[in-house]
Amino acid sequence: MSKKKWIIASGVLVAVVAATVIGRQLTGKSDSDTNSASGSSDKVITLKVAHTQSYAPYDFVNEKGESDGFEVAVLKAIDKKLDKYQFEYTGTSDEDLLIGLESGKYDIGTKGAWYTAERAEKFIIPKNAIGASIIGFTIRKDDASKFKDIASFAAAGGKLVPISPQNAQYNVIQEYNKKASNPIALTEAESFNVADAYAWVLEGRYDAYFDIKLSFENAVTKEDGAYHQYAEKLTWFPYKGIETYPLIHKNATNEDFAKAYDKAIQELQDDGTISKLSKKYFGEDVFSYVTD
Repeated sequence: MSKKKWIIASGVLVAVVAATVIGRQLTGKSDSDTNSASGSSDKVITLKVAHTQSYAPYDFVNEKGESDGFEVAVLKAIDKKLDKYQFEYTGTSDEDLLIGLESGKYDIGTKGAWYTAERAEKFIIPKNAIGASIIGFTIRKDDASKFKDIASFAAAGGKLVPISPQNAQYNVIQEYNKKASNPIALTEAESFNVADAYAWVLEGRYDAYFDIKLSFENAVTKEDGAYHQYAEKLTWFPYKGIETYPLIHKNATNEDFAKAYDKAIQELQDDGTISKLSKKYFGEDVFSYVTD
């Protein structure tokens, strides 16, 4: 090869290398990502992620206007592992998130969502959970020595505030009753507001409200909570952790992503990343409450 041809060939090589580096910078992917859970790929697929914008600490938009929260942080950790994908985040309402997922406006939605058969029909739900929601019982403080856990509540014949059959909480009690020697009486309700539930417990009309820990803390424990006036009279004890999942729009590309997600999140569980993020956002490992 002549010197002139060698110089031209070298110039082409430099241009190719430069283009590759710039491309990686634009996608946020680097050489260190090539051994990720999804494997290498020339094409980076952009997935649109919708999350609730005010459900702290699960998913929210922070003071800087950035997507934040435990589930968002887990997705960002997954994104770093997957060369083939990059995520774009949008904070939105519950309604827009669900409608947008069905229509294909969004690829992934995260909102502290429990698994339900209805959701499984509409969306792809991965095998591995992204987080967990801790559920338990709001009771009168005067009954704290009487009702210490779900078994003692059931054995004493405690009366539970009615639950809508469409509510995932209804299914949790049903599952408990299948194995329990003392099943809890389930009364169906069309709808009611939280204020009624707390008031009914205080009045003695019912003995407990099946309540999510975060909801109780935000509504009752916090000084600026909507029902903080009940803080001296109500308390809460845990039952178990209910796993939460991202909801994924159904199409072939996202079926492949769900598999990559499952592998990546398992790695993050194994290396302790999920536990660290949970302690950062919740002050505890929420998965420690998951018993099955």
